[in-house]
Amino acid sequence: MTAHSANAFFAFFTLFLLSCSNNQGSKHIIPEVGRIVSESIGNELIPGAVVLIASGDEILHHEAYGHAKLMDAQEGRLDGPEKMTTGHLFDLASLTKVLATTYGIMILEDQRKISVDDPISLYIPDFATKEKESITIRHLLSHTSGLMQWFPTYYVASDKFESLSFLADKSLDNPIGESRNYSDHGFMLLGNLIETVSETTLDQFLDEHLYQPLNLKHTTFNPSVSSFLDIASTSHGNPFEKRMVYDDDFGYQVDVDPGSWNGWRSHTLRGEVSDANAFHTYKGVAGHAGLFSTASDIHRLLLALLDNRSAVVSDSTIAKFTTPDRFGHGLGWMMEPISLNSPDLPSGSFGHTGFTGTNILVIPKTEEIIIVLTNRQNLNVLENGQYPNLREMRKQIISTVLDR
Repeated sequence: MTAHSANAFFAFFTLFLLSCSNNQGSKHIIPEVGRIVSESIGNELIPGAVVLIASGDEILHHEAYGHAKLMDAQEGRLDGPEKMTTGHLFDLASLTKVLATTYGIMILEDQRKISVDDPISLYIPDFATKEKESITIRHLLSHTSGLMQWFPTYYVASDKFESLSFLADKSLDNPIGESRNYSDHGFMLLGNLIETVSETTLDQFLDEHLYQPLNLKHTTFNPSVSSFLDIASTSHGNPFEKRMVYDDDFGYQVDVDPGSWNGWRSHTLRGEVSDANAFHTYKGVAGHAGLFSTASDIHRLLLALLDNRSAVVSDSTIAKFTTPDRFGHGLGWMMEPISLNSPDLPSGSFGHTGFTGTNILVIPKTEEIIIVLTNRQNLNVLENGQYPNLREMRKQIISTVLDR
């Protein structure tokens, strides 16, 4: 071997070791996953991503791609964008519904402080009305409560208590239990329930009973940018939600005077929850959105839901929450294959998606776990007001894992 070739070899070997170190001990890399994500970045669907794929405890793939901050609200595309790492925290959006709120309800069920078939009015008397008294915790978890899908609570409420009163007074959109209609407000209410029963705040309860016992160091609401230096940037204000309010043809009929409130953010969000209801009304700690975490911490949270692995929830409770109902979903958890972006999933698989560009999937039959975290909102909305659709990217990644 010549001196030149030896130097080249050792340079390559050093880069290889650094790559392994940066990816926190990945034993294997799945090249096709990298191709799929890199292609999505090239097609400007996402600025960056972290993907973690595991078989039980064994990490098969843990890689960072692209940029954690590519664009700024004032400057546009940055000359020196921030590189994504596997240690970046992400705004999980609706993954909060399962990795925070559903988990919290599971813990309270295990502690026998509640039953999922209890009426919500047993704990929150504002719902003891003729129209709402039969709404149960199960109805809220399964999105069959009849509550409206979405409303900009910051137009009518300054805090979570006023929001709760508003929701209690608001008429139902659908008959209780008859149809599944995805509702953020149902999970806001579940967050209120956890606080009422536990007599502490949602974030404090989860930290004590879930995140600390699992030794999670990077899972939190309202992450301080001084404590967590690596946080992926998301939206530039709330252009999508603003259009939901202002444009009746956008698909949301909102009965408010759009100009009666003007607290819209315009800066690029980093460490602030993107969801405006969670930010303005719930001060960053809500049952439907607000949780931040890393792929590594999420892996531990999902690993604890596999048989005989949980130190925080019993296997019988996990089974109850991951048994499909007549709509094909579990309690809190999505289980219907199309909703999980794959028609070929083994039965019993469960997961969730998040509006910021996040998704998780657990396949109990094979103990495979798929975590895809992106910051798609940092590219801003398309001309039609939507953010880029990641369904095909998710489907391809899942198919690659299933076929490997």
